[in-house]
Amino acid sequence: MSVPVFEEFEPAADCGCPGCARQRRDLALGLPVRAGGHPAAHGARRALVLVTAAGVALGGGGAAVAAALPPPSAPFTPADLTEPATDTAAHPDAPEPDTPQGGRGPLHGAPGPGGQPSPNADPTTSQVSAATLRKTSRTEIINRAKLWVTAQVPYSMEKYWTDGYRQDCSGYISMAWNLRSNEWTGSLDRFADRVDRTELQPGDILLFHNPANPTRGSHVTIFGGWTDYTHTSYVAYEQTKPRTRKQATPMAYWENSNRYVAYRYKGLAGGGTGGTTGGAVSTATPYPGIAMFGTGANNAYVTQLGRLLVDRGGKRYYSQGPGPKWGEADRRATQAFQLAQGWKGKEADGLPGPETWKLLVTGKGRDIGGSSGASGSTSNATAFPGRGSFRPGQSNAYVEKLGKQLVKRGFGKHYLSGPGPRWTEADRRNVEAFQRAQGWRGAAADGYPGPETWRRLFR
Repeated sequence: MSVPVFEEFEPAADCGCPGCARQRRDLALGLPVRAGGHPAAHGARRALVLVTAAGVALGGGGAAVAAALPPPSAPFTPADLTEPATDTAAHPDAPEPDTPQGGRGPLHGAPGPGGQPSPNADPTTSQVSAATLRKTSRTEIINRAKLWVTAQVPYSMEKYWTDGYRQDCSGYISMAWNLRSNEWTGSLDRFADRVDRTELQPGDILLFHNPANPTRGSHVTIFGGWTDYTHTSYVAYEQTKPRTRKQATPMAYWENSNRYVAYRYKGLAGGGTGGTTGGAVSTATPYPGIAMFGTGANNAYVTQLGRLLVDRGGKRYYSQGPGPKWGEADRRATQAFQLAQGWKGKEADGLPGPETWKLLVTGKGRDIGGSSGASGSTSNATAFPGRGSFRPGQSNAYVEKLGKQLVKRGFGKHYLSGPGPRWTEADRRNVEAFQRAQGWRGAAADGYPGPETWRRLFR
């Protein structure tokens, strides 16, 4: 019998039409595993070749053989692998994937036999030992991430940048983490430990891998630090169309937000950066000196002071801000906090000294308006311990007490276990639900308990 001759069509690399873009993605997914293809696609393609060969050998009996073979392994479906090539005009509205995703592969031009990926990238490896990884620090991760932002590296699943890393989102993470191979969203977790979102620090990642179809929605970003004290958005470094970018992003991402998982690189060494951005300073920063405050002062310490004072009941003194420029609102709020500690005279002059600063950054001392809020203490609860007790990384009896009271009042639906003494995102979301039930919105319902939230919860 005669064998039909097929003409292979290779889409132009610079053609942006949906048909060519789809064809390029199909070709990428059809690559062997060692060259970046998906293992499931490779297995299904091999089965298809065997079926075709059997059909020719048996004189057309391939259909029976195909029926006897098991379907391709998830997440791929027959439609993913057998959709015929068509003229782009036939499907002018062919959808683009939400977030295209390349496969695992070696560094471009990497040395070694055949340019194979390192053993760390073997798809059969469940986890990668930290001892085998290149050590790096948080500062180095962010600095590498900034290199692509500065260079405005164009997004591509097929192209490689001059450093050898593939120009898609997972190639970007592979570069920032200094991995020995180009990974993909389905393998990056092998190089990392899962952490809670409340524990995120610069250099960690937020990863969403869609196992049903990796080309639809799968994406990963680098966490660059919280944008402000509410922890509702963060600075994201990411490789996406049309090029690498750094921008404020809602936690955890614009779409599929609740499905993103936080991970921390296993090969992390010392020398990390703080968790804030834009020149701000960490809440654990030592007292910077009186020269940073008062008339004419304009710096990040003034902003931090204002935010700490707002947390401790000083919001009413600020009609706007707080900001980096010292103003009368800062002086009055500081003085109110000092007076709440029982200080008089020069000890309550409205300028933060070492003791004022220490109480604020550690969450200790009395809040403005009294330790249990303006309405005084309640008969059913201890005095409000301060907002500093309810922050990421905090673990104390007040957090557990808060959680149990939330459950008692019917606001514990976000707890999968506990509540316990360690502050988690579940605590924040339950507090937010309680605050919204009071009719509060915006900053008044941020999920962090203040004196009034505490008073209403325990009354």
